[in-house]
Amino acid sequence: MKPQVEEVEDDLAAEEENKLINEVRQANKPYTTHRLLLGTHTSGQAQDYLQIATVQIPKRDGPASGGDKLDSGDYDDERGELGGHTIPPAPRIQIIQKINHAGEVNRARYMPQNPDLIATKAVTGEVLVFDRTKHSSEPERGGICKPDIRLVGQNREGFGLAWNPVKTGHVLGASEDMTVCHWDINSYTKANSTIEPTTIFRGHTSVVGDVDWHPTDENVFASVGDDKMLMIWDKRSPNNATTKVQAHDQEILAVAFSPSTPHLIVTGSADKTSILHDTRVPGRTMHVFESHTDEVLHVSWSPHSPSVFASASSDRRINIWDLSLIGQEQTPDDQEDGPPELLFIHGGHTARPTDFSWAPGKDENWTIASASEDNVAMVWQPTMRVWAGDAVKINEDELEADGMEGIESAPVASGSGKGKGSGNASQRSQSMDVSTSGDD
Repeated sequence: MKPQVEEVEDDLAAEEENKLINEVRQANKPYTTHRLLLGTHTSGQAQDYLQIATVQIPKRDGPASGGDKLDSGDYDDERGELGGHTIPPAPRIQIIQKINHAGEVNRARYMPQNPDLIATKAVTGEVLVFDRTKHSSEPERGGICKPDIRLVGQNREGFGLAWNPVKTGHVLGASEDMTVCHWDINSYTKANSTIEPTTIFRGHTSVVGDVDWHPTDENVFASVGDDKMLMIWDKRSPNNATTKVQAHDQEILAVAFSPSTPHLIVTGSADKTSILHDTRVPGRTMHVFESHTDEVLHVSWSPHSPSVFASASSDRRINIWDLSLIGQEQTPDDQEDGPPELLFIHGGHTARPTDFSWAPGKDENWTIASASEDNVAMVWQPTMRVWAGDAVKINEDELEADGMEGIESAPVASGSGKGKGSGNASQRSQSMDVSTSGDD
């Protein structure tokens, strides 16, 4: 009985510690605090972790920033910032919690209804669910991984992972075993923390690369795979997809429903393009987004700007696109920079970006966090000319040529950051997600 008592005491200690971590910060700070999920990728050379970090993002309307009063005179040449935000000298990206993980973290996502519940896609094929409030800030000795729930049913690894935004506790996982599994963690009990799939969807003939739930219909989701197929499913009819479309010429690696216009879907492919689809007219390509020079790894819609989405590619670029600019007339000089719908190119990463996430707060609606294979996490936003629009007039000649305002860039784990063949224990940021923390 003694070990059980010790375990209960450890749980209580972890809960008390997390109360301090989650303590609401003073509202008069010139920044908001957000949490990042960071998953490591050590190629088996060191212990892997699910990590929670905090990041401080300057308020645009705070007393330090001047908000809508910014003009070209507020541009700080030395710091490369507009508005001269007052930020503490301490690191702005700071790891506050490390949880042992069994092998590399292929993907990490928090439950939208409860950001303290985190699901990860493990290399074993399992989906591991952690309640971060039940774990201390430092990992257990010995590297023991103790997820609160194990979701089983897939026997090969994968990267697609999605929480249902409408129905609490429902999770989808995509796998290289050509399946999509649906789990309901509401069936969890302390006596049985291993949960079998509610449904297994078999329709793809190759690796399933990604999945995404419909933003408003709890029963509908999309899946894409190496078979070049985009499939729309209704989980009440699991035997056959309601829509099957060959959407690209090569493997499809990413899919995302528009949160504001649910009949629109964007997919990203190894053919270097992203394609816009309308579920009301299956099989018809609405638009092809071309600019990347390598495979498109991840796509995600802005949670606040209905016509905007971003795409990450192996070309080390993260592009921001705006559907409302499709077909807009361009000058010859503008045409050299890309199509009119290409709003911004983030070129800050020097290695392949493995994941990115939009900040959820309305005050940070143009802020993105991204992670790359060289052990670096960045929190950044496009040049002010993009997010401020016509509200602020800036003389373009007075801004630096690249126009990229990176808020923060920092290594997220120990290690050299070199490639797999280096023999160094590089802990790489493999997965990224952002949730709002204490400040409003």
